[in-house]
Amino acid sequence: MLTLRMLRTLQAVARTGSFATAAEKTALTQAAVSVQMRSLEEALGRQIFDRRARQVALTREGREICAKVERILALVDELPASAGDSLRGSIIIGAVVSVIGALSLAVAHLKTGHPELEVRLSSARSNELARMVEDGDLDLAVVVGAPDGALHDSLAWTPLYEEPLMLVTSRATYGDDARRILRERGFLRFDRRVPTGVVIENALSELRIEPLEYLELNSIETIVSLVRNDVGVSVLPVLRGGNWQNDPNLRLVPLPGRAFLRSVGMIHRKAHKRTLLNETIADMLRG
Repeated sequence: MLTLRMLRTLQAVARTGSFATAAEKTALTQAAVSVQMRSLEEALGRQIFDRRARQVALTREGREICAKVERILALVDELPASAGDSLRGSIIIGAVVSVIGALSLAVAHLKTGHPELEVRLSSARSNELARMVEDGDLDLAVVVGAPDGALHDSLAWTPLYEEPLMLVTSRATYGDDARRILRERGFLRFDRRVPTGVVIENALSELRIEPLEYLELNSIETIVSLVRNDVGVSVLPVLRGGNWQNDPNLRLVPLPGRAFLRSVGMIHRKAHKRTLLNETIADMLRG
């Protein structure tokens, strides 16, 4: 019996040229991918793969079938999702590292009520995640909004929440003058190549603060760990659910002037509408 899942698995195999990589992208085992492809060949009565080749190779008929499958799946993705279809099947979700913990809890809670929903999680930088959603490697992703608001025309943005930037210090640092502290203490800077780092850099530039540079790192958790041990200070978004306010080894000092915020949101392809699923995950993350 021909199924939509078989077609999506064939699409993944054809695009990646590998049963193993296709298995990762479809949240299946490699053995399950092989079984599905044999079942698909039997259902169609056609040989899709040339099994004499060392690597995955499509026959002439296989290439023709894959071209038709791409058109079929593109049309399916344009159909409005019903509530019954949205919370079942396979989905791959990405998130920036600082959000992956909260997303994992949300997905675990979601799966308890919807056991037919198969979810695979992946983490990367915001720009990498956006590209993966655009290319179809992810169904949706939770990312940090770019300061310029730029987003590819094929993608839709759903705002989730905002996190304020604050000076993060150890309890050993005295005073509430953020300018003075940043001039006197070694500054642990978050990676300027990614949106969060750009937001921080823009805030410091607007405030005309030149911190005493010490280290630049690409992990918020690592920076916070160093601050706890009084290695330096940092300006970071106060992570939702991070509970830094109650950490006995940390102090949060407001920056002068207006509030500076990091925006976190969800992106998905406009043509891939899983409305109820997207809304459910968004509501859980807003929590």
